[in-house]
Amino acid sequence: MEPRLTGIHHVTMIASDPQQNLDFYTNLLGLRLVKLTVNFDAPNVYHFYYGDGLGSPGTIMTFFPFPGARGGRQGAGQTAVTSLAIAPSSLGYWVDRLLAAHVSYDGPSVRGETRVLSFKDPDGLPLELVTDATAVLQAPWEQGPVPVDHQIRGVAGVTLWEDPAEPTSEFLTDVLGFEKAEKQGDVQRFLSNGQYADVRSVSGFWSGVVSAGTVHHVAWRTPDDAHQLAWRERLWPVAPDVTVVQDRQYFNSIYFREPGGVLFEIATDTPGFTIDESPEELGTSLKLPPRYEEHRGLIEDTLPKIVLPEGVRS
Repeated sequence: MEPRLTGIHHVTMIASDPQQNLDFYTNLLGLRLVKLTVNFDAPNVYHFYYGDGLGSPGTIMTFFPFPGARGGRQGAGQTAVTSLAIAPSSLGYWVDRLLAAHVSYDGPSVRGETRVLSFKDPDGLPLELVTDATAVLQAPWEQGPVPVDHQIRGVAGVTLWEDPAEPTSEFLTDVLGFEKAEKQGDVQRFLSNGQYADVRSVSGFWSGVVSAGTVHHVAWRTPDDAHQLAWRERLWPVAPDVTVVQDRQYFNSIYFREPGGVLFEIATDTPGFTIDESPEELGTSLKLPPRYEEHRGLIEDTLPKIVLPEGVRS
């Protein structure tokens, strides 16, 4: 089988205060909390999944909030910026929304055919709202705080900071099958099913430090388990650190580092977030993998207390 990627599955970040994170991404950015669970490797830490109304692959942002975590540092060998797609007609709406929430932003700036609003979340994570006339809202969140016409369409792309940039660029095209696109200044764009990885050359820059306000990893999409196993076979000779398949309940995953050091994941589209909740109930209760169910009481007592957003509460 010839393995293929179909764009971005999700981007995972580190946060500090869980309530602050919930409020920002649901109440302000209008994303739906589609799954409330825990870090499968550290069940005393939440794992929040945000996305469109169903958590469609390509719309998902996930966070591990570590209360009191120190701020990280953007630098070489790191995913530095996450860009979110909006309709061109929504630009004014988002300027007004950020202003009303007292969120500082830069722009709108012009980048090719798009307009960009740059800002940061409460932990200093760099984000962008990018206009994209081709972006489609796959599953609106009808009960969300943002009108459907102006809701975020999904993840437009990510920007990787690399020193040097050439090995990563070659890896994206020769191994992962990305299409090389336009170059603007020190940023080379690579496309995968309409979403992008921008590789920025940051020669001589310091290395990034992963902690609150930084990206932990980027997950690329593949349709199913068979394609994922084919990817593992392809990656083994060039990325010998590629992991065995990890069961993440809502998808299966393999992890590896690209030549510049950025942690990548390849995640399956299946089985999805409705495997243990109906579409109407997504994100309304704490979900645990089967191996932790017998410890539910202890886990619930250990996790910080949070108040779910108004539109999420059951």
